[in-house]
Amino acid sequence: MSACQNTFLDLDPQDQQTDAVYFKKASDFKSYTAGMYSQLMGWSSPYGGNSIYNYMDCYSDLSAPTLVSFGSDVGRGTLTVPTSDNRWGNNYGFIRTANILLGKATAYSGSQDDINQYVGEAYFFRANAYFNLLKFFGGVPIVTSVLDTNSSELKAPRNSRYEVTDQILSDLKNAINRLPTEQSIPSGDKGRISKWAAEAFKARVLLYEATWRKYNGTATDFDGSKGPQSDQINDFLDESIRLSKDVMDNGGYSLWNHNDDSKMANMSNWYLFNLEDAGSNPGGYTKTSNNEFILYGVYDVTLRPGGQNLSHTVGLMYPSRKIVDMPVCTDGLPIGKSSLFQGYHKVGDEFKNRDRRLIDYICGGTITTSVTLNSGTPGYTNYKFSAYKYGTYRTDNTESANYPIIRLAEVHLNYAEALYERYGSITDDQLNESINKLRARAGVSNLTNALVSNNGLDMLTEIRRERTVELYMEGFRFDDLKRWGMAESALNPSRCGMVVGDASYTTAFKDATGNATSNYVPTTFVWGEEKVQTGAGSLECVVIDATSNHNFAKKDYLWPIPQDQINVNSNLKQNPGYK
Repeated sequence: MSACQNTFLDLDPQDQQTDAVYFKKASDFKSYTAGMYSQLMGWSSPYGGNSIYNYMDCYSDLSAPTLVSFGSDVGRGTLTVPTSDNRWGNNYGFIRTANILLGKATAYSGSQDDINQYVGEAYFFRANAYFNLLKFFGGVPIVTSVLDTNSSELKAPRNSRYEVTDQILSDLKNAINRLPTEQSIPSGDKGRISKWAAEAFKARVLLYEATWRKYNGTATDFDGSKGPQSDQINDFLDESIRLSKDVMDNGGYSLWNHNDDSKMANMSNWYLFNLEDAGSNPGGYTKTSNNEFILYGVYDVTLRPGGQNLSHTVGLMYPSRKIVDMPVCTDGLPIGKSSLFQGYHKVGDEFKNRDRRLIDYICGGTITTSVTLNSGTPGYTNYKFSAYKYGTYRTDNTESANYPIIRLAEVHLNYAEALYERYGSITDDQLNESINKLRARAGVSNLTNALVSNNGLDMLTEIRRERTVELYMEGFRFDDLKRWGMAESALNPSRCGMVVGDASYTTAFKDATGNATSNYVPTTFVWGEEKVQTGAGSLECVVIDATSNHNFAKKDYLWPIPQDQINVNSNLKQNPGYK
């Protein structure tokens, strides 16, 4: 072996990524952070066995599920203490991953400028993991260094939600100061987090926590939780407004709206969510045309397919009576106020002269005129996220549209809501630069202060209506109901389907004598019928999930701490209401 040179014998191992050979070059930091992107929500959930469908508002007040049960424990208020929970364990794993890079960055011998972007990404991902924990559990132990088996932090008590929020906001400040703008990210790196994405995310966090505190106070805090040192609600709202405005004005993003293309048939709100290559829509648009998604999971039918039986499954996540009645008519008025609303006498009438989002999300772009209520289902079908020409263009498990994590539409909604929550008013100009851009794409008249005052409406209710309709199925509804302090009143009533009427209000399902027609088999609806408020008054509707199944309470605003964590750390106090 005397012929061997030392340079050969001392080569760093090339097949292993150890501390001896890693984090020595800026490219090592880049590669390491690339692996963090799997932590983001996508068609494959970052929580393993917890399916992505658990995070699509199923079993909320907007969903009337029959054949699927995703999220039933949340929607019905039947949460119990689990043995373990990936929502806890995986997020702490993500935090450890970020802490490793942040620790190595302080020891990096090269220029900090070369790794600044990747340090910023690590701060973002740590903030994202803590925000997930905050939404699920409230206050949790804060860990900002890499622990070993002897670390005292392993037995640390929970920090309060207020301390966790401060940590999230601090991390996001560090991320924003280091991340590049979208405009400066090379084409080969598109999909990586930009400064604008971090700003939009921070605006989301600020609005979430400000409204949580405003409408819930300390009602969900665990025993002994340390409260806020000062009232930060207005400060949070002010910063949320500022950051949202910065993204809107300077981010370079725009709503994906090709309704001026006759081939698209005013269906941009549908095609946006199944956009792939030129075959994914009749206009031949590809993902490169999408400048609305600010942060997204990147998918490709060959390189990274979605791998979910998506179109089939979302078709079973049935819309409820509530979400069908919520979108306004084309004159901008709710259906109970608009002379354009056609009622429920004939199948399809309720969709006429309505918001395009209703027609795209619920009807797949074409108003249905024939329905038979004979299977216990609500009579409505969800089409959001389903593929164009499903079965031919895309078959099961091949749908591979990018997954929207943050999009410009949400930023517009956050901006409008934060303004109204902060000041109790919003100008028409502010509505025009935010919500009314969404309404224009949806083919409805502007929301204005005059429209509200002249028709006895409430502006905050209308802003929340826009949010609910626009972000339907995108995983916001449960969090919104809880931060608005109205989850009990929204989630405990029955989930209903189509109006079947009675002798005084005939439909395709009941004649003038109140008897069922051939289009309706009442015996398939085990929960029967119920009178609920609709756009045409209080009418009989089929019940898909009865109020007797629901017992949502304040304790259900947070998940219970998993028992295995309490077993190893007796200093962890359980959330209120759980044993």
